[in-house]
Amino acid sequence: MLHEFLTKNRDELIRRCRAKVAIRTAPRPTDAEIQHGIPLFLQQLIKTLRLEQTFIPGQPEKVSAARQDGAAHVPSEMAATAAMHGSELLQQGFSVNQVVHNYGDLCQSVSDLAVEHGTPFTTDEFRTLNRCLDDAIAGAVTEYARQRDLVVEEGNQVAANEHLGFLAHEMRN
Repeated sequence: MLHEFLTKNRDELIRRCRAKVAIRTAPRPTDAEIQHGIPLFLQQLIKTLRLEQTFIPGQPEKVSAARQDGAAHVPSEMAATAAMHGSELLQQGFSVNQVVHNYGDLCQSVSDLAVEHGTPFTTDEFRTLNRCLDDAIAGAVTEYARQRDLVVEEGNQVAANEHLGFLAHEMRN
């Protein structure tokens, strides 16, 4: 089962992801980013896969898929964590490209390690992995973009205020 493989190889998968990030990125991830990023996503992925083995309807989706609760959109645990991760990466100067690739690194690491160990996955397990990655990437990129837009808007307001101040000064003169 995929969740057993991920649990058994968790440290190795995290190490491989960190190695990929170190090679690719100019900004170095902080300890906080490393704690809240791939390790937490991996934990939630394992939880989702275990819940899917229990066959309790709706339980896996609480962890890894957004849902409607009446009229409100309720993000999954995974999307909420990914949003926090996306915000942290923006604050550290990472690009949206790097945000997406951080999650892709895990998929590649899982696939590579499974091939090395000769560990097969079921189609359903691989579909769950992809669904979880999609949800996490969407959550991280959405929050990254939202935070970036706020920063840009704030900068535009500061520039406009400075320009108006300059005009007011010129009018007084």
